[in-house]
Amino acid sequence: MANITAADVKKLREATGAGMMDCKKALVEAEGDFDKAITVLRKRGQKVAEKRADRDSSEGAVIAKINADNTRGVVVSLNCETDFVAKNDSFVALANKMGDIALSVNSKEEMLAADFDGMTVADKLIEQTGVIGEKIEIGGYETLEAPFVGAYVHGNKIGALTGLSEATANASEIAKSVAMQVASMGATTLSYKDFDPAYVASETEARIAAIEKENIELGRLGKTLKNVPQYISMSQLTDEVLAKAETAIKEQLAAEGKPEKIWGNIVPGKIARFISDNTTLDHEQCLLDQRFIMDDSKNVAEYVASKGDVAVAGFKRVSLV
Repeated sequence: MANITAADVKKLREATGAGMMDCKKALVEAEGDFDKAITVLRKRGQKVAEKRADRDSSEGAVIAKINADNTRGVVVSLNCETDFVAKNDSFVALANKMGDIALSVNSKEEMLAADFDGMTVADKLIEQTGVIGEKIEIGGYETLEAPFVGAYVHGNKIGALTGLSEATANASEIAKSVAMQVASMGATTLSYKDFDPAYVASETEARIAAIEKENIELGRLGKTLKNVPQYISMSQLTDEVLAKAETAIKEQLAAEGKPEKIWGNIVPGKIARFISDNTTLDHEQCLLDQRFIMDDSKNVAEYVASKGDVAVAGFKRVSLV
């Protein structure tokens, strides 16, 4: 029988994160061979992984990493089953190391095949599943390249990347602020121009139907009915639609007896209100059209424009909540 020393156990523990007794048992089974002991632990991890394959791994840690010249970033999540494990310092350290590896590759598949201290990331995940006793896996993986990339992570649960068109002197401030917006408000696209017309049409029909149904109940209760919008996105507000809206506004002003000479002071505000009332989808899902969380007197596009000759080139988001 091999002589297993405390130093041997300590070395295996440092390499794998497994408990002292698990390390000793693995070394005994491997007859003192260090590499074979790691294999023993990995095989135990495979058994645990098989048993827990159907478990929900919705907890974990989200990590964002940016390269040295701020031109590429990655946001990735290391998922586990419980918040108790997710908050453990060693798990967060593992997630950070996974983030460093994620930054060096171009896809989740490449990451899983990448080296992690002599084994693949995929094998490391299996090993740690055995060590921790929970399903451990890479959840989200998103990468972004731009002339300048910034990041923001909220509570290790939500991470966002923002790419800017120029690496201006204040690029770091802008990118972080917009990344905070992405993390907080969960935009799905940059601009209304990115929407599929079929999606907008389907969403318009669904939203109108939902409001009309709600209005039936409000009417029954004698409460004020909600406005039923004709449109929900700027992509639907063609020049013809806006011209008709302006004509209707002027007809209303005439019916109210408002002098035509003051219409010029009233019409622009009413057109702006018409656009706001009929672009609710954009306000919810389009980053540039959302109200800026740090100053709701402007939208994100207006905030960025106020910072100089720079634009948002793209964004990515990974969330565990």
